[in-house]
Amino acid sequence: MMSNEAILYVVGTPIGNMGDMSPRAVETLNSVDFIAAEDTRVTVKLLNHFGIKKPMVSYFEHNKHDKGEKILDRILAGESCAIVTDAGMPCISDPGEDLIRQCEAAGVRTVVVPGPSAVISALAVSGLETGRFTFEGFLSVNKKSRSEHLESLLDERRTMIFYEAPHKLNNTLQDFYMTFGDRRLTIARELTKVHEEIIRTTTKAAATAYTDAPLKGEIVLILEGKKAEDKPDMTKEQAVAYAQKLIGGGMRPTDAAKEAAAMAGLKKNEIYKELM
Repeated sequence: MMSNEAILYVVGTPIGNMGDMSPRAVETLNSVDFIAAEDTRVTVKLLNHFGIKKPMVSYFEHNKHDKGEKILDRILAGESCAIVTDAGMPCISDPGEDLIRQCEAAGVRTVVVPGPSAVISALAVSGLETGRFTFEGFLSVNKKSRSEHLESLLDERRTMIFYEAPHKLNNTLQDFYMTFGDRRLTIARELTKVHEEIIRTTTKAAATAYTDAPLKGEIVLILEGKKAEDKPDMTKEQAVAYAQKLIGGGMRPTDAAKEAAAMAGLKKNEIYKELM
């Protein structure tokens, strides 16, 4: 039985396989007064599968401010609410984190009902170091922001995890190789689904392999962090191309030449001369 205390339940749902739904998650969704869903059309399929009939409200990126206040008002008025995302844990790369902050400010208790997570699942089977890692979410489609994000990770020694959409995968793989050189990379595709695939490869091999044969489905990329003994693995031509990419993102030619030269173990003037 749910108490009369003002509570928001944060409920994890399957990332593909309905068999991963926990009994506690089913019990919680059956017990609350209403459900805040990222996409009600997706969540209704989940509810139907488990025979759950509950009213839902949509709560997503473009209505989070207005709907968040309304959800909070209902909780404060005595209704219990569970927030769910389309797949996995709410608040990971979705607007749920804003509702958590609103609840905190209003003194509403939050209770987590753990469930599947694409981040942790992909890391576990990656074959890369799991002791320390950083989740970087989705890369921006804006070239400058994207470049700045990747450049900020040049010296990152922890394993890095990214989400990516299939239609942007090729560009991301090219960017990984241009930015980080040749490192180990695991591509986790369609986790827990019928066509699940774990591809353990390298940035160099992946940048070539999936240019003409793109992968489909939900994708998580797990990238090896920088090693203390790492040596530059970039040719002069690659360094020039990388510098040109940095310039395209808004960096000054001299700064771009300096950064590319450092990665390739070359002199700045060698790169700058080619750029000019």
